Amino acid sequence: MEQRDMSVMEHIVELRRRIVISLIFFTVALIAGFFLAKPLIMYLQSTPTAQDLPMNAFKMTDPIRIFMTFAVSIGLIFTFPVIMYQLWAFIRPGLHEKEQKATLAYIPFAFILFITGLAFSYFILFPYIIQFMGNLAGSLGITEQYGVNEYFSFLFQITLPFGILFQLPVVVMFLTRLGIITPSFLSQIRKIAYFVLLVLAGFITPPEVISHLMVTVPMLLLYEFSIWVSYLTYRKVQKAEKEREAGVDK
Repeated sequence: MEQRDMSVMEHIVELRRRIVISLIFFTVALIAGFFLAKPLIMYLQSTPTAQDLPMNAFKMTDPIRIFMTFAVSIGLIFTFPVIMYQLWAFIRPGLHEKEQKATLAYIPFAFILFITGLAFSYFILFPYIIQFMGNLAGSLGITEQYGVNEYFSFLFQITLPFGILFQLPVVVMFLTRLGIITPSFLSQIRKIAYFVLLVLAGFITPPEVISHLMVTVPMLLLYEFSIWVSYLTYRKVQKAEKEREAGVDK
């Protein structure tokens, strides 16, 4: 199909169409979430991290709140690749053919990184934090009586940010290919980025040094990995531009 310049109204109509498609898929995924929420909640309650914790519902709305939170989260996770594809389809007309193919490959990569972030935070970071808090409560003579809403809210507070933060290499790769950022720019703002990541780690973890380091170090490594990804992408973009210019000169 021949590409042409789209008017502002056509862009708005196209964006609305992409949003509607994403909402339709989310509705279907949400229905699936209603069926999967209960088994997932029961499984998480039976894991070694949670099975020894006495969970209570301190409010009548806690069970339905937890159930809906899980259903919506499952729906969003299932819809994530669709949202990424719709975003790619919306900006596709402004990309060259090679850029279209390259950016389309980001979608499964982004989803894998999202799941990796969730897995890292749940299987490595979360158990340590729960163990530390339990040991601290025992040393202070405090009897643990956690509300189920508090437990799962804390679980989401730890895991979801990591799923989002693990998208950093994909975002950097995408912005580098579009020419918005460069590896040299990322290197120049390294100190500022480190400070922002330290602050984010402080919001995610409790005020304890070891758990803070367990969050901060992977974040810093992820940023350095993003610079390396940006460098490789930037080289490919520069090489493609040179080949294109050479072809035009011929």
